[in-house]
Amino acid sequence: MKKPAPSAARTAANAPHEVRIIGGLWKRTRLPVADRPGLRPTPSRVRETLFNWLGQDLSGWRCIDAFAGTGALGLEAASRGAVDVTLVEQDSALLGNLGRVVTQLKAQGVRVERGDGVAALRQRSGQGLDVVFLDPPFGDGQNETLYLAALAAARQAVREDGLIYLEAPRVWGEDELAQMGLQIHRQGRAGAVAFHLLRPLSAQ
Repeated sequence: MKKPAPSAARTAANAPHEVRIIGGLWKRTRLPVADRPGLRPTPSRVRETLFNWLGQDLSGWRCIDAFAGTGALGLEAASRGAVDVTLVEQDSALLGNLGRVVTQLKAQGVRVERGDGVAALRQRSGQGLDVVFLDPPFGDGQNETLYLAALAAARQAVREDGLIYLEAPRVWGEDELAQMGLQIHRQGRAGAVAFHLLRPLSAQ
């Protein structure tokens, strides 16, 4: 049997078995974390920072969590009032978990959609979403093409003053983001995770 790469083995060993929704209607609700390759839930302290940036009340917001995994980002938004949240995932085991959680929460404004995150974003071009959550698999830093495609598609899916959350293994610079019509609104770093809140360049 082929042994996993050291970085993958460390990720699996250190991965939590569950994460919790931090705030809102479903505060402290547990979300299962399946043992799946590449699954790396957004750390609680990063989510807390992100939702401090976004605001505690997201009433009426329309969102998509394009690489949902545990659903922590999209469900956190729904817990804080977002009325239309789509969780996109292509892994069957993760889809099953998402469906069970949404049913348990009776989350009527949350849809679970099987599919590719980039394709789902492209289908929503021009829909004027309030926020797009992008947390693709890191792929040991070899996923640049996926990140570029996801960012380009997200830029077309958000409204002109909307927001895109990007989680990545490296910091994305202003110049490369500007080429895609995006600018940095906020950014931070927590261990190996770089996180960014981006806006369309046309937004003031």
